[in-house]
Amino acid sequence: MSSGAAPIISFLADLPEPSLILDTRTDSVLAWNPAAATLLGGAPDHPAPARFSPFAGASLPRFIVFIEEVDHRGEAWTRDIDLIPVAGDTLRCEIRGRQLREHPGCILLLLTDLEAFGTRTAITETAEMHRAGLIEWKRAERFFTELERENQLILNAAGEGIYGVNAEGKTTFVNRAAREMLGWTTEDLLGRNIHALIHHHHLNGESYPAHECKIYQSFRFEQVNRIDNEVFWRKDGKPIRVEYVSTPIYDQQVLVGAVVIFRDITERKENERKLHDALKEVASLRDKLEQENAYLQEAITSERAHHDIVGTSSAIKQVRARIDLVAPTDATVLITGETGTGKALVANAIHKASARSRRAMIYFKCGAISTDEVETELFGQVRGAFPGSIRDKPGKLELAHGGTLFLDDISELPFETQGRLLQTLQTGSVTRLGDTRAKALDLHVIAAMTDTPENAVKSGKLREDLLFFLNVFPISCAPLRDRPEDIPLLASHLLEVTCRRLNLSQPIITERAVQQMMEYRWPGNVRELRNVVERAAIVSGGGKIILELGTSPGAARSDAVQIRTQAEIDSMIRNNLVACLRETGGKVSGSGGAAELLGVQPTTLYSRIRRFQIDPSEWDIPNRLQHEGAPSEKTGGGPRWRHPTQIT
Repeated sequence: MSSGAAPIISFLADLPEPSLILDTRTDSVLAWNPAAATLLGGAPDHPAPARFSPFAGASLPRFIVFIEEVDHRGEAWTRDIDLIPVAGDTLRCEIRGRQLREHPGCILLLLTDLEAFGTRTAITETAEMHRAGLIEWKRAERFFTELERENQLILNAAGEGIYGVNAEGKTTFVNRAAREMLGWTTEDLLGRNIHALIHHHHLNGESYPAHECKIYQSFRFEQVNRIDNEVFWRKDGKPIRVEYVSTPIYDQQVLVGAVVIFRDITERKENERKLHDALKEVASLRDKLEQENAYLQEAITSERAHHDIVGTSSAIKQVRARIDLVAPTDATVLITGETGTGKALVANAIHKASARSRRAMIYFKCGAISTDEVETELFGQVRGAFPGSIRDKPGKLELAHGGTLFLDDISELPFETQGRLLQTLQTGSVTRLGDTRAKALDLHVIAAMTDTPENAVKSGKLREDLLFFLNVFPISCAPLRDRPEDIPLLASHLLEVTCRRLNLSQPIITERAVQQMMEYRWPGNVRELRNVVERAAIVSGGGKIILELGTSPGAARSDAVQIRTQAEIDSMIRNNLVACLRETGGKVSGSGGAAELLGVQPTTLYSRIRRFQIDPSEWDIPNRLQHEGAPSEKTGGGPRWRHPTQIT
């Protein structure tokens, strides 16, 4: 400040109120009077500090706002700023500020100690009441009675439970919400130890001593406690989960008790528990799915050929050709064939070769679900659709949206359900049980059954109109007995897959074993062949294969051997040679060679290779890829079979 400010500073010293001049631009206390020095510095001769902001402490942001108000209005006052003296506790005060217009950036601050002001006010009011006499005492009594009534109205209007306890733990007041939540009346609680009534035990049944109670600590050790998970006990003995805040109550700086504000969080805690259980279940299912996915990926990698359709017969070639024709389309496919002929394999091949292969193929076996549950599984349900339906559940039709739905054993579907399925497929929309809203469907339908379509309709197992809808593109899977030339390839492939899966040494398939398998009628088709091969892999112990073929009405008997032409026998021998060479990787002689597997001399095997003109591309996949321009790796480990023209 300039020298012209000397009269102001002189005037400041004469003011009875604590006053100071603050330069807001530099946060500098230019001067203060003895009253301000006593209030903030602790002594009337305490020199003015260099900066004022340390006195504001945590209230500094509010003090800055106040300074801006003074700068804007010219003057202002506030009671929202607590000051911190050099020595002593936080000081509640009223601050009044006024600009010094002739000194830009400087303001005059007048400080009023609210505690001292309140004391003076109380003394004044007490003196006035004494002077007023009995009438004023009555008026004061009415005032406090009315005030108490208003306070009771406010407490009873609160949604949270509120009750008070004195320093002895006895109840002093209880509001309406607390009474309703706890089931206790005012008469039950007032003047009694409320801890013993509502807070005596933990939820697990353990006793809850009063000296461990956080509420007890509030009126014994002057602590504010916020607890978010405890239990209060109702009058009927039932627990409620609560969160509460307990705060000490003072009367003239004397601790007289505590007030407790609580709310019932039983429903919230139950919802949190259900959510936690649901998330835990989801995590468990996720882990399970990840494990299953890892297993399936490993299985796909190691047993990829298991998902191919193995065989060289005309029936298999026709099936492959029809798969190639229908896979790029969304035409409905009906696959027929005996049990075990690979209908599901064909459906999977169609799906994998289609544009929908990125989505899952949803498999639904119509005969595996009870009549009462089949519609729920197929169409889905909404919560409350029938007794016991406690959640929404999508059906297989919804799950297949955007992908492929495979309906296996379609003729096993209940007759009354077939009509609703037909309507759903025709309209391209599905309605869950108990719902009125239809959801659009976009799916490719593949159905399969063991009966012929004519027999299924004639026997009343399949609706004729549903058959017309499904039988757009029929594919028939021939039984194994009608394509015996596929048996050597299938047996070799299944044996390799089984031994790798079971970690067994692979036994040798002899010509005698091939002859046995080709003479058997295979009523269970490829499924039965797989079981026989798996059983043989276990009992053979890595030596020559030991077959245990069962007898059945369809099995070939020694006195009823099927007669085959020479061309058929030659085809079987040739296919067996190719399968054996594929098994040994082209190795003819030596340990583990094709001659040893077949039980013949190497020279005899070379002669047969020349006779049947077997080309390496028929068994050697790397060689075949090389012919097509793909890179291949050379394998070592023994004499390999060469092209017949190269054999000398």
